[in-house]
Amino acid sequence: MARIRKMGRITQPLVVADPYITTIHHVDDYPAGNEDLGPVTQEGRGKDGEGVEMAPGRWHMYYGEKVPGFPVHPHRGFETVTIVRQGTVDHHDSGGNKGRYQAGDVQWMTAGSGMQHSEMFPLLNKEGPNTCELFQVWLNLPPEKKFVEPAYKMLWREDIPSIDRDGVKIDIVAGELEGLRAPSPAPNSWAADPENKVRILVMGLDQGASYTLPAVNHTLFRGVYFYVGDEITLDDERFGVKQYAFVDADEELKVSNVGDTQAKIFVLEGEPIGAPVVAGGPYVMNTREEIYQAFADYQKTQFGGWPYDTAEPVLPGDVGRMSSGDIK
Repeated sequence: MARIRKMGRITQPLVVADPYITTIHHVDDYPAGNEDLGPVTQEGRGKDGEGVEMAPGRWHMYYGEKVPGFPVHPHRGFETVTIVRQGTVDHHDSGGNKGRYQAGDVQWMTAGSGMQHSEMFPLLNKEGPNTCELFQVWLNLPPEKKFVEPAYKMLWREDIPSIDRDGVKIDIVAGELEGLRAPSPAPNSWAADPENKVRILVMGLDQGASYTLPAVNHTLFRGVYFYVGDEITLDDERFGVKQYAFVDADEELKVSNVGDTQAKIFVLEGEPIGAPVVAGGPYVMNTREEIYQAFADYQKTQFGGWPYDTAEPVLPGDVGRMSSGDIK
């Protein structure tokens, strides 16, 4: 039986551990979209900025003016893995790349030495609703990779392997499970080396279904987040919805849905990097001096500038899923 190291209530951001920095689970029940792909009404709008709380029927503009989302902002020293479960995300970056991705798609971005990007949530359905749900995982880079060239890669839903049997559905976003391997991440990622055992899973268990995660080793971080449903067990330990657990990975872990509705579970795994972590705003480095330098470098270079005429660009409403290409 796997030992539970830590457990608690799911908050925003999610509680994570090395090699992860943070993770946000966004769920916004947006109304119908207008001609500008923004909301037609302010009804249901929740608090924006810091301290956002997700609640059924609520939605947020975050930092967007016309369209919900996150206008241009910089990053350095880590990666973002954006896993869309519902809705649409438009990406633009300082390398001149742009794209639109939707439910089931994943974007893997390495900020490395520094880049700017925007993430907007256009409301394409003029009749409504426009529910948007995504996980954004911040995965750290080791010290020797903090200043690699920025990169971004789309992992399209058609290429993401899944297990689908006996009431169990598992999307394998990163890593390997049962011989099925996720598409390769960005090349300098901590996840690019199989020895680091990074694995990201989105699980759905029907009522009465169960799945056993394999044993790996004692050093691995394994976080299990039960975010939709009624009740599950991790081996013999019962968990209510909106609870998480850090579990020893040197033994198998049986996850069972013992509730009355479908259970949805998010799983993060990976070997720790083991380096100091110093975060400052949008930068994650190893020392306070490197954070100061990141702010100074951005003021001097804007990490390549911003090649668009607005801070919150969106693609036209009739554009489908697309990507203009990776940063070279």
